[in-house]
Amino acid sequence: MSEWLPLEAKVPAGQGEVILITGISGSGKSVALHALEDAGYFCVDNLPPELLRDFIKLEHERYTYRVAAAVDVRTAASLPHLLPLIAELRHEGVRIRPIFLDATDDALVRRFSETRRPHPLSSVPAGSDATRALLEAIHLERDLLADLREVCTVIDTSQLRPALLRGWVRSLVGARESAMTLVFESFAFKHGVPLDADYVFDVRVLPNPHYIRELRPLTGRDAPVAAYLEQQPEVIEMLMQIQQFLARWLPSFEEDQRSYLTVAIGCTGGQHRSVYSVEWLARLFDDQHATLIRHRELDARD
Repeated sequence: MSEWLPLEAKVPAGQGEVILITGISGSGKSVALHALEDAGYFCVDNLPPELLRDFIKLEHERYTYRVAAAVDVRTAASLPHLLPLIAELRHEGVRIRPIFLDATDDALVRRFSETRRPHPLSSVPAGSDATRALLEAIHLERDLLADLREVCTVIDTSQLRPALLRGWVRSLVGARESAMTLVFESFAFKHGVPLDADYVFDVRVLPNPHYIRELRPLTGRDAPVAAYLEQQPEVIEMLMQIQQFLARWLPSFEEDQRSYLTVAIGCTGGQHRSVYSVEWLARLFDDQHATLIRHRELDARD
């Protein structure tokens, strides 16, 4: 192992960040890397893990303080070394943020079918079922990356357009410094539960503004919807219980050195109740933690 000084001693305070992009093939790693490049990061794709340390050292010696690298299953033989390497770099003072992109099997199959690109782990013998072979490759890849996924911030890209994914990546790396970043995400159950959720709360039992004609075209960010929901005692009661639950357990997650925690709030359409709940909770926790807000269904419409 090469000997070099901790980067914290070389890099001015607040700089020297390293973003590590990884995840399932077809989940949007190239899109995320391009977003970071546009944001001023020096980026490299498909970097073998054993070269990560030297890459970071070289770029910081060149005063490139914002670097990003994509590492994936194409370097499968080296993946077992990546987890201990991340721990070593952090111990040496390197600010490293690993981000894991994921998507549902259906979304991945659709994307590979549309692009007609082969999965890096697939080999399809003549006469075989191509879809089945692709699913087997995806499941194998999930197994190979399972341990790495546990230490990363996960972004579910199943329903994200490239432009929306680029925005989410930029907001994630731009979050202010904090022991742990809280991500509050609204979603519609009819479109599936986000894969990146650490906690999922169901607010479909609350009164639904959708059934009030003048509120139907609005969202949970609009004042009339907020005023209506605030008049319903069960709405505030449920949100207070969620707030108390999170307040009780967040210190334990911080002690476990978790960098990010994603709290997903779901309703039927992802437009009124879940959106209002996310905005309400984010305001409560914003003065204690770095907080990010995502509205999966609303963001997809913008």
